[in-house]
Amino acid sequence: MSSKVYCLAQFLPKPGKEAELFSVLQALEPNTMREDGCIQYTVTRHIPSPFAEGESFPIVFNEIWQNTAAFEAHCQRNEIVNFFETQCVSETGLVEKWNVCVYSDEPQDFDAPAI
Repeated sequence: MSSKVYCLAQFLPKPGKEAELFSVLQALEPNTMREDGCIQYTVTRHIPSPFAEGESFPIVFNEIWQNTAAFEAHCQRNEIVNFFETQCVSETGLVEKWNVCVYSDEPQDFDAPAI
């Protein structure tokens, strides 16, 4: 049975703050990639394409974690907590809105083999 957790953390920067926010988020990558259970942690920015016209925030972290425990441990690290407090919650932060969602690659009623 797969225990991987996929996270999409989307950020809408305040007007004129996209480049600065992207840089702040990139600075989180090196330490996070060293965490136990981190498989992928890449900040990306939206690019226009006629083949992908859906709605999205302009900056998105694409994350893959070994399991829920690894993801939740990451969310409780001081560096990550500080980012959300200073950049998302604080009135003086760079983020206007954010949306963090986690996903599984297993079907809802997956019949996993017995171990």
